Amino acid sequence: MAPLNVLLVSYVFPPAGGTGVMRAASLARYFPAEDIRLDVLTTRNPAAVGKDPGLLQGIPTSVTIHRTMTLDLPFGMKKAIKRFITRGAGNAGPSAAAGEKTKAGLLKRTLDNLLLPDPQVTWYPVLTRAARRIIKKRKIDLVLITVPTFSNLLLVKKLRRQFPNLPIVVDFRDEWIATSFELVSFSFSSSERAHRLARRTEANAVRNATGVVAVTEAARRLIRSRYPEQADDKFQLVPNGFDATRMTRTETSATPRRDGKVILTHVGTIYPSTAPTSLVEAIQLLPPDVRSRLKLRFIGHIEEPRFREALLQLGDMVELHGYLPQREALAAMNETDYVLLLNHDPLNVGSKFYDYVGGGKPILGAVHPEGETRRLLEEMRGGWWAGIDDVDGIRQLLLDAVRRGDSVSQEFQPDTAKIAQYERAVLARRYASLLHSIAAKKGRSDSRTAETSSLAEELKEC
Repeated sequence: MAPLNVLLVSYVFPPAGGTGVMRAASLARYFPAEDIRLDVLTTRNPAAVGKDPGLLQGIPTSVTIHRTMTLDLPFGMKKAIKRFITRGAGNAGPSAAAGEKTKAGLLKRTLDNLLLPDPQVTWYPVLTRAARRIIKKRKIDLVLITVPTFSNLLLVKKLRRQFPNLPIVVDFRDEWIATSFELVSFSFSSSERAHRLARRTEANAVRNATGVVAVTEAARRLIRSRYPEQADDKFQLVPNGFDATRMTRTETSATPRRDGKVILTHVGTIYPSTAPTSLVEAIQLLPPDVRSRLKLRFIGHIEEPRFREALLQLGDMVELHGYLPQREALAAMNETDYVLLLNHDPLNVGSKFYDYVGGGKPILGAVHPEGETRRLLEEMRGGWWAGIDDVDGIRQLLLDAVRRGDSVSQEFQPDTAKIAQYERAVLARRYASLLHSIAAKKGRSDSRTAETSSLAEELKEC
């Protein structure tokens, strides 16, 4: 049997780094072993949080990578503009107000009207031409489009018009309309026009797609509920996971540190969904003798100045390390007592959660009490949690962690069999099986259509 020719479309791809690149990178790493010949279409100059060349080394040489230019602004410039808009809109003092607010407001309105549905829409003109060329030249059997960036969804309707019988699968790494809309807008626009365009873009993509994949069951159900006229089996679940080949799983030490410190490490971007405000408040309420034993390490980009300022209120008990490549970030987890998880989102589960459980360290989670993260944390017995807005609950969580001492090795008993189901190689095999099934089903449908057309022609001749 000939391999399935798949085109994977992803705005970011190694050597770009950050959590957003991991799903595409893992699929590219493992798909070739699942009878898939993979082409990747990505950007040459993405606005990414950093670079991680080590990820590119894990991609098989059989994967063909097509890189195109995008007019998107560099990551640092975007953040500078966002800070200017935010400061001008809300924080300018009375004396500076008029001029700065006017400039910031004008820039915000301009960006709100131009950069929709997200800033990466500037890639779309190049993307459509490149995708069309690759599909024809490489004889692509199926297109897999992973989002965010959500402007990639515009490609679905475009390709459907040009390739009516081509299977197209949309991969939602995050649910968009209900939970992620504010997070992906360049200027955090909440205009009705932006919302309308987002809803229309998603609807067009879902209706023209052959399949829709979500990474959590709650997100799958919510996306599916918006399109009741669509077949239920169109909406599938393939969760995120961890790459066991990149991790050194460590056992929790039964011996306390000589200095009595308890180290908590957070890996990943700090942004509104992972805002640390309630954590800081809880730490400030701890007794001095407990607070003095805590050491917090944050590895990753901090999205907004207010989050950095909040963390710096904790003084020398907090360390801000900035972005690190994946291998270095994972290595830092081996040196910690607990890994720290923050999540306000009820639907989306941060990819670092899977790295945490895969790494074998106990989790201290401040999470949405009704969210998917809390459910998975309990299901895998991955650690302990409190509600993300429950300051007293987080305070008690930290008290327990410090006072648990060397008993943590007895109390922490993760379900390793269940955790193993989330290894990326296992999930890639499952995803590949789904794509083969979709392509085969589409092929059978096309064959039946051809047979019906042939029979119609024969009847005409009679």
